[in-house]
Amino acid sequence: MSKTSVEINRDIAKRVADILGTTTLKDTINASMLEVINAERRFEFAHLIAEEGRFDFDAAEKAWGGNR
Repeated sequence: MSKTSVEINRDIAKRVADILGTTTLKDTINASMLEVINAERRFEFAHLIAEEGRFDFDAAEKAWGGNR
């Protein structure tokens, strides 16, 4: 891990900490970066299952008893 000096908007950091439930600036920054990574993963997954023919929604519906 490396140490970096940056200027942080404390008002924004406080709002983000409240949302993420973090208590230190370091935890808030790290959690924020992980949220960006996870958002990208969710975006990629959504695009993956949205590709035509990639996912059979009818089969999924039947598997959960949707056609009774």
